[in-house]
Amino acid sequence: MNTQFEILIKSRQLILKKVENLSIEQLHKIPDGFKNNIAWNVAHLVVTQQLLHYKLSGLNCLASDELIEGYKKGTLPTGIFSEEEFEEVKELLIGLPDTLQEDYEAGIFTEFTTYETSLGFVLDSVETAIAFNNLHEGIHLGTIMALTKLV
Repeated sequence: MNTQFEILIKSRQLILKKVENLSIEQLHKIPDGFKNNIAWNVAHLVVTQQLLHYKLSGLNCLASDELIEGYKKGTLPTGIFSEEEFEEVKELLIGLPDTLQEDYEAGIFTEFTTYETSLGFVLDSVETAIAFNNLHEGIHLGTIMALTKLV
């Protein structure tokens, strides 16, 4: 599992590097042909990781209900983060993988509700959820990379 955690941490470091010099306006711009923006993608990754790992394991998520409701699957950008709010999202993005690894190693993931993703993958354990989440993160990293060229 260590490799899975390393992949998650590295992908999030890449995302932070891609967005570090962008203005709040660039983070929220939706280019033609896209339905979301960089800020939405970053928050969506925080939320999805929490839902796939913690909620499906019957545990409390470490992101706020407000963030989860605004950025879960099926949502679109409706608001604009202030610089301070986006800093908080970035702190969650970079900090939560360490918490996940600590919680996994502590053995808190004892239950799991089977879930079929929109891509057709069936998640039946926290381990499959962690692996799938890394695929999901890679998809959104690609989207973020494309968006940074257009903003």
